[in-house]
Amino acid sequence: MRILIPIALLSLSACATMERQFDREGRLVDSPARDWRLVATANDRVRLREWRSAFVGAVRASRSSGEGARIDREGALLHPDAALPGPVIPNGDYRCRTIKVGARSTGMLNFVAYPQFTCRIRPERGVQGLAKLSGSQRPVGLLYPADALRLVFLGTLMLGDETRALQYGGDPDRDMAGYVERIGPRRWRLILPRPRYESQIDVIELVPAG
Repeated sequence: MRILIPIALLSLSACATMERQFDREGRLVDSPARDWRLVATANDRVRLREWRSAFVGAVRASRSSGEGARIDREGALLHPDAALPGPVIPNGDYRCRTIKVGARSTGMLNFVAYPQFTCRIRPERGVQGLAKLSGSQRPVGLLYPADALRLVFLGTLMLGDETRALQYGGDPDRDMAGYVERIGPRRWRLILPRPRYESQIDVIELVPAG
């Protein structure tokens, strides 16, 4: 039975939180799910399962279009198999930088790197919430334990001047799923395979702000 998560955007902190959890029959669930498998939609299960092929294909497409040097400069950030043991990421503010790799359709760019923004990670009812606090595209969601190398991210995409995130599972075009991995000392990345817009994969670098 999949549990839907209403995600609200807190004022000031702009971080994800679960207001309540309901099962598919609309009944309130007393305890929040810590198992991402109880939460993920069928579409997102596929995206998570096929993350590596999406990553490899996106890098290949970017290199084929002449972006090899920019890929190489990013080092471990854009290497599919760079994950290190111990993915747990501390709560706090992070400098986050998004790179979109591999064009989703003809006429789009195969490599786009955005400047740093601020992201925040904080406790959220037994798991962690992750939110990008500024920019025109802002992932907001929750982090779940997965395995020795990864945390699972499930959330939604906020756009423009929106002040409240959509409920995860309510709009497939806004749902986001991916993995948080540690790729160095005090360095993590959020991999978002096959997002609905623009790219084949989004990779967000996370470095502590302090």
